[in-house]
Amino acid sequence: MFASTPQDLSALIQAMTTSVAADTAQNVLSAAQWELLAPYLQPINLAASEVLFAEGALDRNLYLVEYGSLSVHYQDSKERIRLALVGPGAIVGEGAFFAHRPRKATVQAAAPSRLWCLTALRYSEIANRQPALALALLTMAGQVLARRAGDSRRRVAST
Repeated sequence: MFASTPQDLSALIQAMTTSVAADTAQNVLSAAQWELLAPYLQPINLAASEVLFAEGALDRNLYLVEYGSLSVHYQDSKERIRLALVGPGAIVGEGAFFAHRPRKATVQAAAPSRLWCLTALRYSEIANRQPALALALLTMAGQVLARRAGDSRRRVAST
């Protein structure tokens, strides 16, 4: 189990609660649910320009952004095309998390960033042990997927 306490997540909870970005998930987790979730999350610190995951990667991790800025882009035959810039309170990785398919884009830190990773395996553990929490997480990730799909400029930015 990852070493984590609810205090570790206070900045993430604040970011998830106060973000006003159009494609940010509404924080539907209670304080008790955040406390239950904490041990399942792994912190990730990225330096500016560090790649979180590349287009075509096969992992199904879901990431919650505590602080920083992430560029979502893909490479066509001529150039790199930025699809979105996401910041604190955002969720990334929802496309592969739901679809069980390779990543559709590369996500790279545009500035120093801190994220919290929920692996598919850890999510399965939550689903078995805390089904209400698992449903709340699906609701949050589903909100992001639906909002991005509904915005033609961000439709392809589901990662």
